[in-house]
Amino acid sequence: MFLNVDQHDKNKIAVRDDAGYCLTYADVCGTIEAFRALRIPRCVVFCLCESCAGSLIGYLAFENNGQVPLLLSAGLDAGLRNNLASAYAPSYYWAPERLAEELGGETVFSAYGYVLLKTGAGPYPLNEKLSMLLTTSGSTGSPKLVRHKYGNLEANAENVAKVFGWTADEVGICDLPMNYTMGLNVINSHLFAGASVLMVKANLMDPDFWEFIRVNGGTSFCGVPFSYEIMRRIGFDRMDLPRLRTLAEGGGKLTDKMFRWVASYAHNSGKRFCATFGTSETSARMAFLDPSLALEKIGSIGKAIPHGELFLLDEAQGEDGAVTGELAYRGPNVTMGYALCKDDLMKDDEFCGEYHTGDIAKRDADGFYYIIGRKGRFLKMFGLRVSLDETERILKTQYPNVDFVCTGDDKRMIIFTTGEPLRDQIVPFISGKTNLHNSAFRVIVVDAIPRNEYGKVQFAELEKIADADR
Repeated sequence: MFLNVDQHDKNKIAVRDDAGYCLTYADVCGTIEAFRALRIPRCVVFCLCESCAGSLIGYLAFENNGQVPLLLSAGLDAGLRNNLASAYAPSYYWAPERLAEELGGETVFSAYGYVLLKTGAGPYPLNEKLSMLLTTSGSTGSPKLVRHKYGNLEANAENVAKVFGWTADEVGICDLPMNYTMGLNVINSHLFAGASVLMVKANLMDPDFWEFIRVNGGTSFCGVPFSYEIMRRIGFDRMDLPRLRTLAEGGGKLTDKMFRWVASYAHNSGKRFCATFGTSETSARMAFLDPSLALEKIGSIGKAIPHGELFLLDEAQGEDGAVTGELAYRGPNVTMGYALCKDDLMKDDEFCGEYHTGDIAKRDADGFYYIIGRKGRFLKMFGLRVSLDETERILKTQYPNVDFVCTGDDKRMIIFTTGEPLRDQIVPFISGKTNLHNSAFRVIVVDAIPRNEYGKVQFAELEKIADADR
């Protein structure tokens, strides 16, 4: 079966959620077989995901039985969901029971608070290699999807389980959505190892989240940078979580200050901090920093995971001996390419095992990689090339308790900030740091930087705010 779920201890708990469901590996295998008995044809299924057992069991069944699931948030705006349905004509929805009436269709199966709804849209041709569809991390209702092929998810689950050293004794904490590539990999890598996963609908700021983790003995946590910002704010380092052994990070770049805080906390409390890096296009993870080096290699994403290869395109040698260029990756977890409509689901493998990330990275003399910024996150102002990511880093270092995001064009950089009292300080400070005239900058104060459920900045919302502020 998918992820070898039938090879593990049948009596071992595979998933426990905070809705009260607790499934053993025997339960998981039995439900997968119940799905198989439905004789669903090979087709596209929209899985409306929540952090719960019902959501997970549908995904496992579709992957195992040859359907092609598209994982979406159950909370996705109905209009955006309908746009995707128009583009990809799903034959079925796997959704929470409460959405059944809204979605319509014939109920053909139910389990663990979820229902399978037949839409009336018939199957259409799909590439035989295609196994799953996922939105890119920054997507909402965009029709642009990542096309996974059979073997991608399994390869990444196996290699990540190996590099983390997962055993059947682990209890993974699923705080990231399973329709987000990093959250899905937490699930896949733990189930591959025969471990347990805890699925929690409560968020990180809710005391119920941490109580559920404590009571059920969560051992490993993976967060994005925004997760760790919240955790520092709520006093995570003072919590009593005796079984928690591993803190992992992915989905974006921590500031050096935050990286050092997490690494120091792990070191001082007898835990380990594992920085990682990945993308939807590489089935989640492609780099891993050995936790013993976390304090020595502050900010590094480490080296390639087993059976993968990191390298730089258009390498440029620096004075310090480091090399910079666009980060690229080869490995069995590289997906097939993108889709914009259902006709694209017949396309063959366009990446052919190699993905160019669009991230600018540095490789130090020891072979460790560091993300510097995005290829497109640069402005050309007064003839000078200015990095938006580096500008954000400078501002966050100077004002650590304030959130910043920089956008703009070659005429002016826009600095969005939550620091109203600092409004008059920001431009003179950053002007002095960059040697650009004050007129090159515009500051917009907001109550909060708009982010999606993964903590990713919603740049389209920032554009609307900028337009309204003109």
